[in-house]
Amino acid sequence: MPEVDDKLEQLIQLTFDIGMQIHRDVGPGLVESVYERVLADCLESQKIKVDRQQPVPVDIYGKRYNDAFRFDLLLNDSLIIEIKSIEKLGPIHNKQVLTYIRLMNLPYGLLLNFGCETFKQGMRRIVNDRFKE
Repeated sequence: MPEVDDKLEQLIQLTFDIGMQIHRDVGPGLVESVYERVLADCLESQKIKVDRQQPVPVDIYGKRYNDAFRFDLLLNDSLIIEIKSIEKLGPIHNKQVLTYIRLMNLPYGLLLNFGCETFKQGMRRIVNDRFKE
């Protein structure tokens, strides 16, 4: 498992804390894009660099696919956030984040589901077991 440096751990904790506050204040039931925008605004107000909905190229069999996927949020060029607003997360959602962090060679990603009754049920930290520094 990759080590988490202090800055990344602080970023993860800040993201969880802000997500929990948004869920407490707004509640479940909105579409993902609303939670994404609100979370991005809150993180930016904390001086975090936030990139939204950017394409990530993927090379497969020697061919480049420029728009293979789009991440929801990328924080400080080091942490992917995938946002959901569904009743229950399934294994496919973890795999989605794992694919993103492997392709981008990032150590961790977060899966945040704002659709759960409690936000704690929808918080997941995904580890890239193939991360190379």
